[in-house]
Amino acid sequence: MKRAVTLPAPLAQIPWQVILPIALLVAFGGAVLYSAAGGSMSPYATSHLLRFVVTLSMAIVMSFFPMNLAKLAALPIYAAVVLLLMLVETLGAIGGGSQRWLNLGFMVLQPSEFMKPAIVLVLAWFYHGLPVGMIGTWRAIVPAAGLIGLPMLLVLLQPDLGTALAIAFGGAVVMFLAGLPGKWFAGGAAAALVAIPLAYFFGLQDYQRRRVTTFLDPESDPLGAGYHITQSKIAIGSGGLFGKGFGHGSQSSLDYLPEPHTDFVFATMAEEWGLVGGLFVLLIFGLVLRWGLTVARDADDRFSRLLAGGMVATIFFYAAVNLMMVMGMAPVVGIPLPFMSHGGSSMLTNMICVGTLMMVDRWNKQPGGKN
Repeated sequence: MKRAVTLPAPLAQIPWQVILPIALLVAFGGAVLYSAAGGSMSPYATSHLLRFVVTLSMAIVMSFFPMNLAKLAALPIYAAVVLLLMLVETLGAIGGGSQRWLNLGFMVLQPSEFMKPAIVLVLAWFYHGLPVGMIGTWRAIVPAAGLIGLPMLLVLLQPDLGTALAIAFGGAVVMFLAGLPGKWFAGGAAAALVAIPLAYFFGLQDYQRRRVTTFLDPESDPLGAGYHITQSKIAIGSGGLFGKGFGHGSQSSLDYLPEPHTDFVFATMAEEWGLVGGLFVLLIFGLVLRWGLTVARDADDRFSRLLAGGMVATIFFYAAVNLMMVMGMAPVVGIPLPFMSHGGSSMLTNMICVGTLMMVDRWNKQPGGKN
């Protein structure tokens, strides 16, 4: 009789059911980036795979952090990221008309990316410490609105509408899961409907207004503001069922498709791998999000449940907005596709979310070892 293979205890605690699908998606992304570079591992594929290995190691280390450390670090992490956002305003590097990056010499950092998990962490900490009886009072919404509003304002000054919306989405999900009254969300939605036209005419930059009008009618300026969406839809549609074949995508190889390695990597993939490749990507994201929701559901305390639910929402927002964007269902807001797009800050942020979910998963399985 054959003996069952058993892993050492530290390895057995690692959730391979999510790491392996993500590794497959990253490897698939590496293949797409190899093709986007004209059949070369440089400059995209090699760094993409290396970043995953480094950030995966970080996520595994994070998974062993105790709950007390996570609670203790929540406010300092939030404050540190806010400070970095302030530094961007004074020292940040400018690229593509926006001031979003800090050049640290050995790497270029986009601090706004880190606010996405940071806002989830600090709100989970805030609501964990708030008595249940105060959930329906102003004490539950005013401080939280301040925690969300400050980084949103700093990010909008860069300007970066997509990241600001991601911060708002993650924060709103945590507030919803914390049990805030539904009438407040209805009131917020009504206020948003009033604010949208005001923001369009008085709050958005010219290029951001063009993105909105282009989203509504991309064919009105196919060689100008509508070029990105038009070429992306051509690339996705031309892939058909099985695609044109690996390395045979004309839209990216002939430079018709802008940013084929970052924001529009899904379009690059769909042209070469077709509907089958697209369904594979959606399947992987479905597995990752389903696992994350299971982790949040199994949490037996408010802090863990809010933390896990917010991190799942952050990954979902990344993936959903990018996929809708490249298919012409949302304005182009510059949000990369998790685990496939080339970008160090994006990979780090998403792996922080995964590492946090792995941490909560370990707390769920070892209730006595949370502290």
